[in-house]
Amino acid sequence: MGPDDMAEGIQNETHDGETASWSTLSPARQTVPLAFASPHSGRDYPAAFLAASHLDAIALRRSEDAFVDEIFETAVHHGAPLLKAHFPRAYVDPNREPFELDPAMFDGPLPAYVNTTSPRVAAGLGTVARVVTSGEEIYRDKLSFAAVKRIIEEHYFPYHTALKSILDGTVARFGACLLIDCHSMPSVGGPMDSDRGKRRVDFVLGDRFGTSCAPIVIGVAEKELKDLGYSVNRNVPYAGGYTTEHYGQPVNGIHVLQIEINRALYMDENTVTRKKGMEILRQRIGQLIASLAELDYRVLRTA
Repeated sequence: MGPDDMAEGIQNETHDGETASWSTLSPARQTVPLAFASPHSGRDYPAAFLAASHLDAIALRRSEDAFVDEIFETAVHHGAPLLKAHFPRAYVDPNREPFELDPAMFDGPLPAYVNTTSPRVAAGLGTVARVVTSGEEIYRDKLSFAAVKRIIEEHYFPYHTALKSILDGTVARFGACLLIDCHSMPSVGGPMDSDRGKRRVDFVLGDRFGTSCAPIVIGVAEKELKDLGYSVNRNVPYAGGYTTEHYGQPVNGIHVLQIEINRALYMDENTVTRKKGMEILRQRIGQLIASLAELDYRVLRTA
């Protein structure tokens, strides 16, 4: 049994909800107002999607936040659930608005409710992406909006329904919730990034410039990571995406912090394979989760 099989075995033994789109790894009882989500680590590539792309599977997989769900699995041992998408972000991206789409990708006009002008669409990285993170075009041909709408309805909306259920349930039980949105980033800024060609720090913490979570949250995370020997930036080059912006409502007791991990710490970015450093990183992320679990969450109820 390889690492992938082992990870899925753990999940299947302990999950409390699963569809083709997502699953939740949960403790027997949630003991802290803390939750984790991994929206970009999915690796279930539909055959039709692979056939529609002129890129090979590895080129598509380089857009994944590969193995991030495994890195944060230890959350369950600290009394917190972990939601993970099974679908890949190159297929549909749950860290976007429901309909952020590039009209140039489609074989006909788009409905008026579609957001066609966001910066993410302009970069080719909408809800259904036009390019992978390296800038290469994904699709051979134009897409049908009806087909894309069906994909969004089958994958995007169920994921967000599950996420909202976790947030609402946590707030109902504890009076507050801290969601950690878990991501990874290329070790060097890509062609569409503001830091193009520059080597990146080990971690980037995003709180939408102080609006998506209480200051104590990002402060604790930053201190723990630095104490572990890592270099850390706040909000540059990633301040947080749709999940952070949409769900982060400290006035209502819901706090969201996005964490980006430099992929060079744990994987070969070219072949999308684990490196020996992954187990050390998993252990240290466990220490970070323990520190977040020890927060005085009464502060978050009134932040």
